[in-house]
Amino acid sequence: MFNKMLGKFSHDLGIDLGTRNTLVFLNDKGIVINEPSVVAINKRTNEILEVGEAAKKMVGKTPGHIEAIKPLVDGVISDFEVTEKMLKYFISKVQKENFSLFSRPRVVIGIPLDLTEVEKKAVEDAAKSAGARKVYLIEEAMAAAIGARLPVIDATATMIVDIGGGTTEIAVISLGGVVTWKSLKAAGNEFDNNIIEYIREEFNILIGEQLAESIKIAIGSAVPLPELQEIEVRGRDLLTGLPKAIMVNDKQIREALMKTVSKIIDNIKTILETTPPELVSDIYERGLFLSGGGALLRGLDEAIAAAAKIPVKIVDDPLSCVARGTGLLLSNKDLLEKVVLPTAYD
Repeated sequence: MFNKMLGKFSHDLGIDLGTRNTLVFLNDKGIVINEPSVVAINKRTNEILEVGEAAKKMVGKTPGHIEAIKPLVDGVISDFEVTEKMLKYFISKVQKENFSLFSRPRVVIGIPLDLTEVEKKAVEDAAKSAGARKVYLIEEAMAAAIGARLPVIDATATMIVDIGGGTTEIAVISLGGVVTWKSLKAAGNEFDNNIIEYIREEFNILIGEQLAESIKIAIGSAVPLPELQEIEVRGRDLLTGLPKAIMVNDKQIREALMKTVSKIIDNIKTILETTPPELVSDIYERGLFLSGGGALLRGLDEAIAAAAKIPVKIVDDPLSCVARGTGLLLSNKDLLEKVVLPTAYD
């Protein structure tokens, strides 16, 4: 009874705790925070200097006593204390900007499909330590499907591929549950690493993660583009140790990305092969849905459709799909009870 009363006065939150970005959904307001999952810490004083966008700008540029930490690796908490501080910062920021009588909200968090019980408990504990009153965990693939307004409760198959920063979640959903699934450590970060490795091997030039991401966004693609596109790349020549600039084109970057694109496509085929026939027929009729930042790679939907022989659709606003799904569950108690995962405290 007391918890129900508290719920009327606190701002409940949906959180997409991503490897690359953390998004926070506030009831009645939508996405209120979309910032990189990065925390800058002064190691001498253990003081947090910056969180989010400001901390990301420090990556690779800090002196010895300052460290820019990415506390999540492949969707899993690798640094509990820093994750807790980051969540506390984001929750406090929302509470300050949106007045509430009570500051301990209910929180719905999307997690990867293959998290262990220990890793799930780490997410719960971090959120509770950051100020959450009650924590609900939901699979990211399910949250993405709900955020895309797909029929997850119906007796029909919904296939969704959520390509985030650290993981790609491939899932077939029916009757409020995940029927078959695969979680890959091949996603946005691996795309960036593909580009870094390619430029190092082909040109003997070393570039950083942020530049690789910029190249991917500017000219990256999974299928040939109508016109050749080029971009200047500046890095350190590994032979001389001096700065050097070269031109790379979309064909070269596509060649770099194909290693990870092929891995994602092969696993989509594997899931289709292991899905019950009745559900496969639904998928062939309704198609596969792409969400997450990786869905924005040019032509990825075309490449998957050609290889898997099924229609592929990119959901509306794929970047915020998981966060929207967690937020929608806060206002739909019946649906939340059907799809929420058991917690360590149940």
